[in-house]
Amino acid sequence: MKLLSRVGATALAASLYLQHGIAQMADGTYTDQTSGIKFKTWTQGTEATEASPFTFGLALPGDALTKNANEYLGILVRCKIEDAAAPGWCGLSHGQAGQMTNALLLVAWASEGTVYTSFRWATGYTLPGLYTGDAKLTQVSSNVTDTHFELIYRCQNCFSWNQDGTSGSVETTQGFLVLGHAAGSSGLENPTCPDRATFGFHDAGFGQWGAPLEGATSESYAEWAQLATTTPETDCEGTGPGDAECTPAPEKVYDYIVVGGGAGGIPVADKLSAAGHSVLLIEKGPPSSGRWGGTMKPKWLEGTNLTRFDVPGLCNQIWVDSAGIACTDTDQMAGCVLGGGTAVNAGLWWKPPASDWDYNFPAGWKSKDVEAAANRVFDRIPGTFKPSADGVLYRREGFDVLSSGLRKSGYKEVVANQSPNEKNGAFAHTHFMFRYGERDGPLATYLVSANNRDNFDLWTGSAVRRAIRTGGKVTGVELECLRDGGYSGEVKISAKGGVIFSAGTFGSAKLLMRSGIGPRDQLEIVAGSKDGETFISRDQWIDLPVGSNLIDHLNTDLILTHPDVVFYDFYEAWTAPNEGDKERYLNNRTGILTQAAPNIGPMVWEEVTPSDGIPRQFQWTARVEGDGRITDSPHAMTLSQYLGRGVVSRGRMTITPGLATAVSEHPYLHNAGDKEAVIAGIKKLQAALNVIPNITWVLPPPTGTVEDYVNGLPVSPSARRSNHWMGTAKLGTDDGREGGTAVVDLDTKVYGTDNLFVVDASIFPGMSTGNPSGMIVIAAEKAAERILALKA
Repeated sequence: MKLLSRVGATALAASLYLQHGIAQMADGTYTDQTSGIKFKTWTQGTEATEASPFTFGLALPGDALTKNANEYLGILVRCKIEDAAAPGWCGLSHGQAGQMTNALLLVAWASEGTVYTSFRWATGYTLPGLYTGDAKLTQVSSNVTDTHFELIYRCQNCFSWNQDGTSGSVETTQGFLVLGHAAGSSGLENPTCPDRATFGFHDAGFGQWGAPLEGATSESYAEWAQLATTTPETDCEGTGPGDAECTPAPEKVYDYIVVGGGAGGIPVADKLSAAGHSVLLIEKGPPSSGRWGGTMKPKWLEGTNLTRFDVPGLCNQIWVDSAGIACTDTDQMAGCVLGGGTAVNAGLWWKPPASDWDYNFPAGWKSKDVEAAANRVFDRIPGTFKPSADGVLYRREGFDVLSSGLRKSGYKEVVANQSPNEKNGAFAHTHFMFRYGERDGPLATYLVSANNRDNFDLWTGSAVRRAIRTGGKVTGVELECLRDGGYSGEVKISAKGGVIFSAGTFGSAKLLMRSGIGPRDQLEIVAGSKDGETFISRDQWIDLPVGSNLIDHLNTDLILTHPDVVFYDFYEAWTAPNEGDKERYLNNRTGILTQAAPNIGPMVWEEVTPSDGIPRQFQWTARVEGDGRITDSPHAMTLSQYLGRGVVSRGRMTITPGLATAVSEHPYLHNAGDKEAVIAGIKKLQAALNVIPNITWVLPPPTGTVEDYVNGLPVSPSARRSNHWMGTAKLGTDDGREGGTAVVDLDTKVYGTDNLFVVDASIFPGMSTGNPSGMIVIAAEKAAERILALKA
């Protein structure tokens, strides 16, 4: 059969899906000349061109709009090969929102004239593993050229899925699907063994699109389905890699074991060891910074002691290549490396306003209570808004354009960390946890001082399964062999010791549940999992609201263009950096690569009080980049609105039978006042910036209203998250065992236990104003102080 050369385009029915990652896909029809199958098709853009990633089409049973179908006939067109030795690939998500995680994924590629496929499943933002459910694919036909391939196939049991007890489905009777697409240009390995094939990032495009199903059904479906008879031969056996090989843990007893080497775990481990206690810090991921033995780096850093994590200008690479970095056991993006989020994020570093503590936290954790801890943190990690060693702020065109309008509109320019309480009608340069052109933060301060002590040990590449406890008394931790070279077995603590979970908002909640602490419905899931045989008995379960109170900054993006704004390609800096910029960085730690991608700033803060009388705090984060799916202008800027302190909406995190965590209820816009404030905040900022000559708004679309724009945006983690997750092990005085909302008390000790603590963002009762790294480190300092006082 011939490669499809043209897809007739019609108007896209679901125009609201133009925004926020829901791409515009031109829909049409195509009839395969050989089989006679008629497909409803979608192509990114307006027609199938060489530049388009690929076209997807489907045909459904004749009654699919009145009776939910669980299969379809599909077509993939113009999937690129590029490098026959390591070919490109096309992929689909069948998920309810076209998402990557917790949904049935289909990946296809061509090798030696044959098209191969593999069903995959991702619990995190990393290489998806094999899907082990009952989905079945048989081919009708395929065609392979030197540059592209095409596949027509039957996909059975593809609109519902179940992986290790995590299930989901879509309903064709709704007349509309949201599907996901992705494509990689090259890099697929083991192509003739689909079960063991590995593939890289979707560098040839990705996104979601709305797919109206009108015109996709046919009474000829059953006849066409009989044409699917081909399953390509493969040259492999087995279902994937074998188990990891680990080393028995040393038989050493510690006073404290801290689980998780991030913004919470590193500072608390340092403070406990400084007090003379023996401390073991366990991080399940690999080293990140070169200081700690990290090795992940581009070629131009070879021969240096720097890694991708050390160079601020490379921080966006995680969105291109997260293999071995992103956590594989959560459906959100999280860093599972030494340093956690402080190793992989853009390094924004804010001294929080007093109101963040006073509004969100109970007595004992108010701003006056944490003031000393905050001063200690910012004495050690002062941060800077001029990270280049020469004190120059590079490529500041975006800042200058926006700040000119903000000044004219009466906004006050401040130095943010010198005036932390100026968070209404104010703007500033961005403060970073960088020093001398490199990433600073807990990795370069707290961990260094801890590591210099004989009473401190650090293990990387070792995972903890759960705390070992009898009743409320914890005696150690059980390890889990997940990575070659890690430790296995158990590690004990002394009679005076304790265990601190600092594995992050999702990781710590998961550890609590696997330790028999959490809501009963979640503990029943753990009991039915692979943990069940050795899981703590039901009479020792501690019923606490772990996973509730989930919060994140709701992100709403605006896009504008201005002729004076200049885009810098930080992504290109990974493989082919500008020679001058590279040399300036390597030789002097100066230049644009000392600044976080993608050229962030200015920062703007605003308070809005909607009709419910509750003030909402907003932070606007501006950056010099647009969205190629919406505008290709090199003069674009994106302004991300974060809904912070005062937000009322909450969500829930749960655990799956496969022991991954999932956002089962998102925390966005469940409250009318939250949405009212978002709309008012957008209008206020637009009015302030409209005084700038030659400014052009892309989003919200200038032809509509702000209300139309906000109401039309999808509301889901994949579309609106900021990845500033908090709250799943809430701190408070209302004991969750007695009907309250708190998981840990004012000493961060888990209710119902004698010596189990949680110290990370999961204990936050409410949302911070801005990026939370600084506030988490302050909380860790304060928690260590209280734990030591408790023991004394």
